[in-house]
Amino acid sequence: MSAALARPAAIAGLIVFGLAVGGCAVGPNYVRPAAPAPLAYKEAEGWKQAEPSDAISRPDWWKAFGDPVLDGLEAQVAVSNQTLAQAEAAYRQAKALLDQQRASLFPTVTLNGSGLRSQQGLGALGAPASAAAALASVTKPINTYSTSLGLSWDVDLWGRIRRSIEAAHANAQASAGDLANATLSAQALVAADYVQLREADEEKRLIDQTVKAYADNLRLVSSQLKAGVAARSAVLAAQSQWESAQASSDDLIRTRAQLEHAIAVLVGKAPADFAIAPAAWNPDTPPMPVSMPSSLLERRPDIAAAERRVKAANAQIGVNVAGYFPNVSVSGQYGFSSQVLNQLFNAANRNWSLGAGAAETVFDAGATMAKVRGARATYDASVANYRQTVLTAFQQVEDNVVALRVLAAQYGHDQRASAEADEAETLATMQYQAGTTDYTAVVVAQNTALAARRAAVQAARNRQVALVDLVQAMGGGWAAQQLASK
Repeated sequence: MSAALARPAAIAGLIVFGLAVGGCAVGPNYVRPAAPAPLAYKEAEGWKQAEPSDAISRPDWWKAFGDPVLDGLEAQVAVSNQTLAQAEAAYRQAKALLDQQRASLFPTVTLNGSGLRSQQGLGALGAPASAAAALASVTKPINTYSTSLGLSWDVDLWGRIRRSIEAAHANAQASAGDLANATLSAQALVAADYVQLREADEEKRLIDQTVKAYADNLRLVSSQLKAGVAARSAVLAAQSQWESAQASSDDLIRTRAQLEHAIAVLVGKAPADFAIAPAAWNPDTPPMPVSMPSSLLERRPDIAAAERRVKAANAQIGVNVAGYFPNVSVSGQYGFSSQVLNQLFNAANRNWSLGAGAAETVFDAGATMAKVRGARATYDASVANYRQTVLTAFQQVEDNVVALRVLAAQYGHDQRASAEADEAETLATMQYQAGTTDYTAVVVAQNTALAARRAAVQAARNRQVALVDLVQAMGGGWAAQQLASK
């Protein structure tokens, strides 16, 4: 092998050697910390599973409500929601940092070229001034041309760079989990707000019917007052009843408008450019399955993100432990230099250099030790955060399972109470018309019936909102396997 080829081969050999010996990395290898996971949910006893039972595994879980308007709104969330756009940008930033860390494993290669024209008098060479003055006129300019290929490389003998890559990869996965969690939260908010908006439409319809009925009653008792068969107190009661119902109708207009504005922002639109037309509402709550507690750890993106941050913190321990060991670097240069441009690449003008160095910190007053302690404390904090996230997740599932069970029973009671109040209203009206009771009994019966109708509608809304909360608590259609490619 010629000398010209031997030098670059030596550099390449050093690189291969460095990669080969870099198989070990200081610091603890990652083991996922244990998290509290019960064998079964306390509140799920007697829970009726959905048919089919894999309904919740679908990413478009909201379609269980069977509402095309809601389907259209959910489709806009991932495209236009600005909170998701921010989370997506943070994820891209984390991936860029990962690529940056990966690049540190490889040498940095530079290509340099220069051309220099210079002139030097004999006086500068130590000749007598008079001689320099005499010969200055015959000194010629000197042209110098050079080109070189340079290399510098920090050899990752102790795994500092590889631990940094491990941390960056885990942080990128955590950002992906954050993005998935933000998406699920936005989807759940849209669904919950939409359910409440439709319930407001239904409640407004009921009250508007009641306002019309109260207006008819007011006209009736006013006519009876003129005819002398009704007391003025009956007219005042009817008037107060109508005004109160009208105020409730106005309040629902405000509530609906605010819900519509909230949905507009969630789908990335200005409230002035967004509207949802009133429509009928299906108060039924579709059945949903409850996943096993063990699978919850794999279904919640916030749990996955917290666990990935534990791994990142664990890798940072290794990064700081590597500070106890010397930094090893390799540098080299291979190039040509000549005073004649067309002879620059002649073999005689070749030059090269190759070197290696090591630097070890002898005294830092305990700074490295403090960094390691700090990294271990950060790891402990991330483990605690992970376990707390798991506990909170189980609490949210338990809360919403019991809420759905109790609200189902409450809804049945409210429906029966509404039917009974309607019957009582009818009887009170008949008795008033027969002259066996006064109008106050009618007012009381009518107010009770309206409150019962509204309570039944509100109970149906609460069931659907609790279902949305349960879907979110169980991670929607997300799975931890989606982080594998991040």
